[in-house]
Amino acid sequence: MGRLFGTDGVRGRANADLTPELALAVAVAAAHTLAETDRSHPPLAVVGRDTRASGEMLEAAVVAGLTSAGANVVRVGVLPTPAVAFLTAEAKADLGVMLSASHNPMPDNGIKLFAAGGHKLPDEIEMRIEAAVEANAATAWERPTGAGVGRVHDLLDGADHYVQHLVGTVPHRLDGIKVVVDCANGAAAEVAPVAYREAGAEVIAIHAEPDGLNINDECGSNHIEALRAAVVEHGAHLGIAHDGDADRCVAVTADGDEVDGDQVMAILALAMREAGELTQDTLVATVMSNLGLRLAMSAQGIRLVETKVGDRYVLEELRASGLALGGEQSGHIVMPAYATTGDGVLTALHLMSRMAETGRSLAELASVVTKLPQVLINVPVGDRTVGSAAPAVRAEVELAEAELGETGRVLLRPSGTEPLVRVMVEAATESVARSVAERIAEQVRTASPAG
Repeated sequence: MGRLFGTDGVRGRANADLTPELALAVAVAAAHTLAETDRSHPPLAVVGRDTRASGEMLEAAVVAGLTSAGANVVRVGVLPTPAVAFLTAEAKADLGVMLSASHNPMPDNGIKLFAAGGHKLPDEIEMRIEAAVEANAATAWERPTGAGVGRVHDLLDGADHYVQHLVGTVPHRLDGIKVVVDCANGAAAEVAPVAYREAGAEVIAIHAEPDGLNINDECGSNHIEALRAAVVEHGAHLGIAHDGDADRCVAVTADGDEVDGDQVMAILALAMREAGELTQDTLVATVMSNLGLRLAMSAQGIRLVETKVGDRYVLEELRASGLALGGEQSGHIVMPAYATTGDGVLTALHLMSRMAETGRSLAELASVVTKLPQVLINVPVGDRTVGSAAPAVRAEVELAEAELGETGRVLLRPSGTEPLVRVMVEAATESVARSVAERIAEQVRTASPAG
């Protein structure tokens, strides 16, 4: 069996790669693995989904798998991924399951798993679940019967409970803030506008009419063109875009300029440091964050710790070091005091709260970060390891790093799932960044030509 888990759960084309049979098998394995430490009571699982039509089918399969393994299930319906994590912790459940493919197009879907407390799974637990899926496929697993079969209950006020939690974290009300929110026709369609209004903002919601087929369809955090136009049309102070499961937050200024996750992190880091809440004056980001973020934080006396790509690695560093803020350039922002995973609605609330507190525009707040031009080239290769580690490639990288000095950066990263090596270069000008990236990319192609 190939590796099931990617950087964010099990993902694939629904009913093709990600079948109901696979969803059932993963649910059984997760129940056995995540609840095996305490058999004094039936395991409890929280299950939610985004608005994809295939979520209904996969939810049925997951619930069947969990209950057949003896777990009781609380279905929370359509909610953001961070809401499912929150409710998993609140219910003291043994595990949580979110059916979503985040920002991916509608035909895709995925299974995201949470352990007790609403935390994402470390690699070793995912490997144990994969092994259990394989073992269960090879031999019949012991099934409970009679009263041992799990029961299913629906939680009808999960959205209200989650919104109350979010609004309760806001340090300054949003009165006077006018915001356009693009809900991506996804899981935020109900809760995001309600949360922003309850916190005091005037809200115009777009792409908030999901029909099961239109999630992420030319909308949301990956397609902000309509949001830009709506912000300018309505004279709003800012715009907020979420992805399909609302764990991301991308913003635009009153003029329609994008404010990405790096800039949002910088704004929140300065606010938290001012309030004495930025533990060790440290921010956690991935290696993909723009060098401009590191330079800006250094100028403000804030240390930046880098992790591998993926919000799960940001989360691991935050938990291991007891830190208070981290995230990704893509808009996954984690505030452990209030959430166990990236939460786009929470992030937006605190971003707008900073605007309300300071009376400054989003553009002015975001100007603390001067982003360096960044060029990314995806190089098809025959062998990802050879393409990234060949002596000639390493020599070219070292030469480039010496040329750029502190005014630029080189990142060479084999893709985790495709026969590609990603060459990313940042420099003072785009022409320099492109020239250096193309030199390195040519060495990669020579070292391992694509088949």
